[in-house]
Amino acid sequence: MRDREKARKRAHELVKRMTLEEKASQLRYDAPSIPRLGVPAYNWWNEGLHGVARAGTATSFPQAIGIAASFDTELVKEMGRVTAVEGRAKYNSSSAQGDRDIYKGLTFWSPNVNIFRDPRWGRGHETYGEDPFLTAELGKAYVTGMQGDGEYMTAAACAKHFAVHSGPEALRHKFDARVSRKDLYETYLPAFEALVKEAGVEAVMGAYNRTNGEPCCGSKTLIQDILRGEWRFQGHFVSDCWAIRDFHENHMVTDTAEESAAMALKNGCDVNCGNTYLHLLKACQDGLVTEEEITEAAERLFTTRFLLGLFDDTEYDSIGFDKLECEEHLEKAALAAAESVVLLKNNGVLPLDRKKLKAIGVIGPNADSRRALIGNYHGTSSRYITVLEGIQDYVAGESRVYYSEGCHLFQDRVESLAWRQDRISEAVNVALNSDVVILCLGLDETLEGEEGDTGNSYASGDKTDLQLPLVQRELAEAVMKTGKPVIAVNMTGSAMDLSYFQEHADAVIQAWYPGARGGQVIARILFGDISPSGKLPVTFYNSADELPAFEDYSMKGRTYRYFTGSPLYPFGYGLTYGDVSVESVECNGVLFRNAASGKGNSPEAVVIPQNDIRIPEAVSVTVTVTNRSSVATDDVIQIYVKALDTPYAPPNPRLCAFSRIRLGGGESRKVTMLIPGDAFTMISDTGEKITDSRRFLLSAGLGQPDERTCELTGKENISFLLEGAENF
Repeated sequence: MRDREKARKRAHELVKRMTLEEKASQLRYDAPSIPRLGVPAYNWWNEGLHGVARAGTATSFPQAIGIAASFDTELVKEMGRVTAVEGRAKYNSSSAQGDRDIYKGLTFWSPNVNIFRDPRWGRGHETYGEDPFLTAELGKAYVTGMQGDGEYMTAAACAKHFAVHSGPEALRHKFDARVSRKDLYETYLPAFEALVKEAGVEAVMGAYNRTNGEPCCGSKTLIQDILRGEWRFQGHFVSDCWAIRDFHENHMVTDTAEESAAMALKNGCDVNCGNTYLHLLKACQDGLVTEEEITEAAERLFTTRFLLGLFDDTEYDSIGFDKLECEEHLEKAALAAAESVVLLKNNGVLPLDRKKLKAIGVIGPNADSRRALIGNYHGTSSRYITVLEGIQDYVAGESRVYYSEGCHLFQDRVESLAWRQDRISEAVNVALNSDVVILCLGLDETLEGEEGDTGNSYASGDKTDLQLPLVQRELAEAVMKTGKPVIAVNMTGSAMDLSYFQEHADAVIQAWYPGARGGQVIARILFGDISPSGKLPVTFYNSADELPAFEDYSMKGRTYRYFTGSPLYPFGYGLTYGDVSVESVECNGVLFRNAASGKGNSPEAVVIPQNDIRIPEAVSVTVTVTNRSSVATDDVIQIYVKALDTPYAPPNPRLCAFSRIRLGGGESRKVTMLIPGDAFTMISDTGEKITDSRRFLLSAGLGQPDERTCELTGKENISFLLEGAENF
C-alpha cells in the first residue's frame, strides 16, 4: 500500500530547497520545470469523465449519467481503471517526446459527484444522478479503480465540484447557493465525504459559486472546517478554472487579484486553475499570505507527485501505446453502453425480429449523429458507430434500411434556403415505406452542457424547460400519424418530458450519450441480442412546472426522495426483455414472501435486530429473485428504507442498497446484500447525524416501492418492518 507519510517527507525535503518564487510557481496548474532540482514541468489539468478526454485517441465510454444507469459499481471501477491505464500510456508516450502539455498528466479532474437536483442543469449528465447514496457508491468505485491499490497510484482522481453546485450555468460566476444545514449534510456533502473517507480520493476541486456567502474555492467552512477538519482530507485542493478570479470580478468578496489569491490559499486551495496565483508573490510581499502557507501548498502538491511515482521507476512505466483503445477496453465500453440503456416502455414491439422486417425506417437528427454519442468532456475515438450505422450493419443483406434526418436538431430547417421543416416530408415517406420506425431524437453537448462550451448561448447550456426542441416534436407527430410502429430512442443526458411518446410510441428507450460506438450496442438491444437493463438514476418529471425555481437549492419538492407528485418515470425504474421478480426476502431469520404468490407475509411483520448496539454496522438481507421468462437478462435489485418515528426523514423511502445481477431464462438466485448502518440515521435541522427512530420500513424490489413504479411494471416490492431495541 502507498505510504503517504514517506511521500510527504520527500516532498518536504524537495520543497525546502526551492526559492519562494519557485514554490509559488508550482501552485499554477501549468507548473514550470525547475531544472536545477530535476523537477520537470507538470500540467495538473487532465480530464477523464468517461475515458481519457481531450488528449487524442482513447476508449470512449458512455457519458457519466449513462454509466450511473447501470447501477454497477464493478463496471464503474473498471472504467476508472481503464481510464488510468490509458492515461499512463499517454503520459509515458508523451513525456518520452518531451510533451508535458495540458491533458497529458496523471491528475484527472473526475469524477463529478455533484447531485443532479434539477433536470434543467446542463452539466447534469457529467454526474451519477440525483441520489446521494448511488452517487457515493459509484464515485467510490471510480476513484478506487483509477487510483489502484499498488505502491504508487496509477492516476489521481478528483472529486468535483465542492460543494453545493448544480447550476444555473449562466449565473455560476456570481451565484450564491443558499442551503440549509440539513440539506447540506443530507444531500450535497455525503458523496464527497465518502470519496474522501472511504475511497481516499487524492484531490478535491472547488465550485465556481458561493455557498452560503463564501466562494467555494476560498471557503473556510467548506475547505478548512469540513474537508480538512471534520473529514481529515490529506490530499490537495484545486480551484475550478478561473474561479478565483471571480472572487473580485463577480462575487465581489475581494477588491484585488492579490486579495483573491490570498483568500484562496489561506483557506486551503493548493492549485489555481487559472492565472490569479501569478499574484501570490505580490500578496506575500504585501503581507496577505506567508511563505509558510505557500510552502504548505507546494508540499501537498509534491506529495501527490511522489505518490504517483513521477520521480521514481514504477510498475506503470512499461504501459505502452498499445493499451489505447485495445480490444479489452473496447469490450468494457461496449458492456457499459449495454448496461446504460433504459427501456421505458414496450408494448411488445421489442425485440425486433429482423426476419419479419423487409424495410426499417431510421429517422431523426440523432440517428446519424456522432455528437449524440459522446456527451461532453470526451476523448477521440478511432471509429464512431451511430444508431443508423449500427442498424445498417446489423441487418446488412437482410432488410432495407431507409433513412431521413427528419429535421435539424433545433433549427427550423436543415438547408438555409429551404422551406421550414424541409426534411419532414422525406421522413414521412421513409415511415410509409417501412415496417417499423426507429425515431432518434434528443439533444447533444451543443444544447446541454457547460457554460461556454455549448451553442445554447441563451441558457448557457441549461434547459429552460423539459421539452424537446419544437422541430423534433413536430417531426414526431408527423411520423406517428403514419400509423407505423414507432420506437422512440431519446439521446439526452438529462430527464425530458417524454409523455407524448409514453402515450403514442410503441416503445421508448433512454439511450443517454452511449459512447463512440454506442450505436452498435443499441442495434443489438433493438434486435434482442442484449436485454436492456439500465435503471433511471434521475426522476423523469411530467413538466418543469412541477419543480421549484431552478435557483432554489432547497431539496423540498426535488428528486425522488422529496418529490410528492407522480413522476412520468421514477428514479430506479427500467424494464427488461425478461420477467424478473423478487420472490422473497430474509432478514434476521424471518422470511417474507411475495404476496402475489399466495404465500405472502404481512408487510407489518417485525424483525428484531441485535439490541445491544445503538446502530448496526450493517443489516444483512437475502433476496431471492426469479426470471420467469426464457430470456436471459440483467436486472438491479434495489432496497429502500423509510424511518417511521422521526420528523427528519425525507417524505419518501430512500435507496440504501442495490445489486446488479444476471439471470438466465427460468433461473432463480439468492443474493445477500448489506444495508449500511448510516441508512438508519437521520440528519437534523442543524446538520447533525442522529438516531431518533426505532422503526424502519424496508422494501426490496426492482425499483422504488411507489405507486407509479408499480403501475408501470405491474410488480410490487416486498416490504417489511425492521424494529430495533429501545436505544437502536
